[in-house]
Amino acid sequence: MDSYSQIVSSVAAALLPKVAAVRAGRGSGSAVVFTHDGFLLTNAHVVGSARSGTVAYADGTSGPFTVVGRDPLSDLAVLRSEVPAPQPAELGEAGELVVGQLVVAVGNPLGLAGSVTAGVVSGLGRSLPARSGSSVRLIEDVIQTDAALNPGNSGGALADSQARVVGVSTAVAGVGVGLAVPVNGTTRDIVAALIRDGRVRRAFLGLVTSPAPLPPPLRRSTGRDAALRVVEVIAGSPADRAGLRAGDLVLSAGRSPVDDAGSLQRLMFADAIGRPLPITVYRNGALVDVIAEPVELSGSEV
Repeated sequence: MDSYSQIVSSVAAALLPKVAAVRAGRGSGSAVVFTHDGFLLTNAHVVGSARSGTVAYADGTSGPFTVVGRDPLSDLAVLRSEVPAPQPAELGEAGELVVGQLVVAVGNPLGLAGSVTAGVVSGLGRSLPARSGSSVRLIEDVIQTDAALNPGNSGGALADSQARVVGVSTAVAGVGVGLAVPVNGTTRDIVAALIRDGRVRRAFLGLVTSPAPLPPPLRRSTGRDAALRVVEVIAGSPADRAGLRAGDLVLSAGRSPVDDAGSLQRLMFADAIGRPLPITVYRNGALVDVIAEPVELSGSEV
């Protein structure tokens, strides 16, 4: 057997027992066992609004599960198996991936249990919009792969050559274009919140932004190339009350540099709610410092 086949087959052997087929209401997909006490990780869109469903493992074991928590804005959900689960998969780190690296997808596409496909990391740092009610958020650092993904792969594992789960397969964007939510520090924080609280509390600032290049003088003085241009400030929002305006160039928030939507979104979790957030913007040729106090995101914000 050639080395490529040996890697793929070894990853398949390691992960097939640990990737379950799940059904919840009218939805179906896959889920990955990730703890010794039967917690599984899947996509929020796989379970939808269901509170429970059925899970089936490769060894023939099947039975009910309950939904511990779901977070549509990251498209992640945590389930708890009510029947004995296999040993957990090892979670890896998507931040260590490089374009061209071999990855293996394990799931249950089109009702075909225990399917394995392989490909490469086609792209990194992609963004995928996710919606919950009227709230829209970009899932950052999404992994793009050419490993074949089909309906039913959602919630399944995308793994590296060491069988470490580096992504949760989530969408098919076109022929040869599959997307996976990355497993990284942010994902781990979301999963921990779902297990602990059943939901993820997020902070709301009230800015609509777009990446923008810095003017040459700022590039020279900061050593940076980009920041976030404020496209819109939501009326009555914390950003509005702090005096931020459309056209401002956001350079930092919480004293951390801001150069893309993800760098601002990563600050908007529970710890930021109700706490002063210093923001520095560039406006009319001058640096302006403001203090905003984010509130908790509810279904009415956008």
